[in-house]
Amino acid sequence: MSEDTHESVSHGMQPEDTPELRALYQGFADQSLIPLWTQLGDLMPMTPAPKAVPHVWRWGDLLPLAEAAGTLVPVGRGGERRAIGLANPGLAPNAYISPTLWCAIQYLGPRETAPEHRHSQNAFRFVVEGEGVWTVVDGDPVRMSRGDLLLTPGWRFHGHHNDRDAPMAWIDGLDIPFTQQMDVGFFEFGSERVTDYATPNYSRGERLWANPGLRPLSGLKDTVSSPLAAFRWEHTDRALTEQLLLEDEGQPATVEQGHAAVRYVNPTTGGDVMPTIRCEFHRLREGCETPTRREVGSTVFQVFDGRGAVVMDGVTYRLEKGDLFTVPSWVPWALQAESQFDLFRFSDAPIMERLHFARTHVDGT
Repeated sequence: MSEDTHESVSHGMQPEDTPELRALYQGFADQSLIPLWTQLGDLMPMTPAPKAVPHVWRWGDLLPLAEAAGTLVPVGRGGERRAIGLANPGLAPNAYISPTLWCAIQYLGPRETAPEHRHSQNAFRFVVEGEGVWTVVDGDPVRMSRGDLLLTPGWRFHGHHNDRDAPMAWIDGLDIPFTQQMDVGFFEFGSERVTDYATPNYSRGERLWANPGLRPLSGLKDTVSSPLAAFRWEHTDRALTEQLLLEDEGQPATVEQGHAAVRYVNPTTGGDVMPTIRCEFHRLREGCETPTRREVGSTVFQVFDGRGAVVMDGVTYRLEKGDLFTVPSWVPWALQAESQFDLFRFSDAPIMERLHFARTHVDGT
């Protein structure tokens, strides 16, 4: 739609400016009223008009800042976490990566402990490099290692402890902006430490729920969020590798030619791991390019490995390991792989789908 057409929709029927009209508008203001006819184009755009903008954060810039914070900023009661939010320039002054999603780099120094707390907001952690930290979720220590997705669903007590002599950094993803806008947030302090300093290779939740195709009879009740708190890299990697091998054998196993992808799911329902956040992993063969697509809702990617680029709204951004980028609602985007290109993705798709706002357009289909 042209700018002129949009202008006619918004302002084409405006009444003539008169003293009586100004008095009417002053009466509206005095009673905290705003007439629709002055705001139609803003309230009901012809297509989504996000305030958030496409943006890339470089891991090579983020990590040194997190390391500097590690020497200057303590972890403990009050600040709770050494987490640095990625603030979308279009949503300033809030530390929101999108209108519904929050993303941060979190840093824990050698032998440090982040105390336990819980909150209504759903959260996850994804590890692009490093090991040595355990996140303790409702008393269950969960190992954090490269390529792992770790869940902390809403209202679960959780803290972190670093068992090694080296620091570790990872990304956190939460639905903080959505819960803040909806005024549904609760927060509660827990133990000053963590409830279990054990360092098992596999958490109790994994021992129950990480057996393919098998559901414990003690867990027949469906849960809103996944009871499996850790999705291990070896399983993700194997699934993606097999999709591409099947493609080589002539089987229709990939999303698009040369593009393998998986979605992390709640084993009790087969749905998303949490009610407000969808998590996926994508692998592109060297030289693969995805079609340009638009989607309602917000999405965030982190490059796990390889080199490539994302094209957002016609601008190409080259990407390397650890880099993060956000795609606002209805902004066209496509991926290009220079080498094998592995990316972790999370989005607000469960919200959009449950509220029936979801819409996708893929060029050429």
